[in-house]
Amino acid sequence: MTNSPEKFQGGRNVLAGLQMLFVAFGALVLMPLITGLDPSVALFTAGIGTLIFQFVTKRQVPVFLASSFVFIAPISYSVQTWGMAAAMGSLFAAGLMYVLLSAIVAVRGAGFLHRLMPPVVTGPIIMVIGLSLAPIAVNMAMGKTGDGAVELFSYADALLVSMSALITTLLVAALGKGIFRLVPILAGVFVGYSVAYVMGMVNFESVGPVAWFAVPNFTTPEFNLAAILFMLPVAIAPAIEHVGDVLAISNVTGKDYVKKPGLHRTLLGDGLATSAASMFGGPPNTTYSEVTGAVMLTKMFNPIIMIWAALFAIGLAFVAKFGVILQTIPSPVMGGILVLLFGSIAGVGMNILIKAGVDMTDQRNLVITSTTLVFGVGGMAIGNADFSLQGVSLCGLVAIGLNLLLSNKNKVEDNLQEEKKIVDDAVNHTR
Repeated sequence: MTNSPEKFQGGRNVLAGLQMLFVAFGALVLMPLITGLDPSVALFTAGIGTLIFQFVTKRQVPVFLASSFVFIAPISYSVQTWGMAAAMGSLFAAGLMYVLLSAIVAVRGAGFLHRLMPPVVTGPIIMVIGLSLAPIAVNMAMGKTGDGAVELFSYADALLVSMSALITTLLVAALGKGIFRLVPILAGVFVGYSVAYVMGMVNFESVGPVAWFAVPNFTTPEFNLAAILFMLPVAIAPAIEHVGDVLAISNVTGKDYVKKPGLHRTLLGDGLATSAASMFGGPPNTTYSEVTGAVMLTKMFNPIIMIWAALFAIGLAFVAKFGVILQTIPSPVMGGILVLLFGSIAGVGMNILIKAGVDMTDQRNLVITSTTLVFGVGGMAIGNADFSLQGVSLCGLVAIGLNLLLSNKNKVEDNLQEEKKIVDDAVNHTR
């Protein structure tokens, strides 16, 4: 009888773990479906990444790691330019960037990241990530491929499906109660998929021949210097976002995870998880805000729950039919959801500027923000046919460079103004 409460608690943790995977599921599989990666591999690497994170942080932080949307545009470009294997190699290097940052944070403290990338830098970069992806969402919502080159479904049919998915997603996100508010993407996929099925837009021909259970289609990475140099700057923005995620879960649980287990450990866990995911052909990992919301709602703070969620994800990855069914989701369904999702990413960047009280009448802030946005949204590219910087990579370097350059200039000007004020005060005093 003495063991019954422990058994009850253990069973509760298992069910809670399944619920956490359910909350993360929609976004987890949507990212690989957009970029052409295997959703079964994404499930597997989400589980592996979460287990690595929990090991590195000594099972102290109740978070779940899965597919990062920040990397959608860079992965798509990298796959088209250098191939899937080279893209995975570049993501492995991006994970090592996290590891490097964790080492610097361990030595110099967490303030280093904020000095390198204050809100005036991170805000525009994250806005670029969302806004640069907008054409992909719109094209898919209208029944075309992401680049708009091929029409997959008729405009009228695609718009009906995409808008049903979009409206469902935004209504659940805005009006949903309890656990339902945490699964707007899943709800949107369900409704959009149902409408598409009724309209004859879903094709199950590929599902029948597939066995129920099989090993996911893992991809071994290859290391291409041009692809790596393209991807490395992209890792900086989500690293800053990681700090915000850690602070968010700290507020939810009432514990300071920046101090214990330490921001250097959480960054290290995230970086190793991303590099490990690339070794199997999976997308980069990041901490999931949806799961943080679920933790806040359920008050289940035990990190063991996330380990159970990871184990369920790994097990589900080997159900081959399930992975193929996910790939039957028509592009307009995803396009409708992505309209809201990519807009939300841009909104997060804007919110960073607002919360930090960044003064846009200050010429320095205006220069950094405007240059970064136009470079990113306009598609500025610097380089040649062999190697070029563009998109988030270019914007990240430009924003950081302008911040460092103009801060020094402003500091000199501020000193001159201060000296002038002292002289004027002295003159007025003598008068």
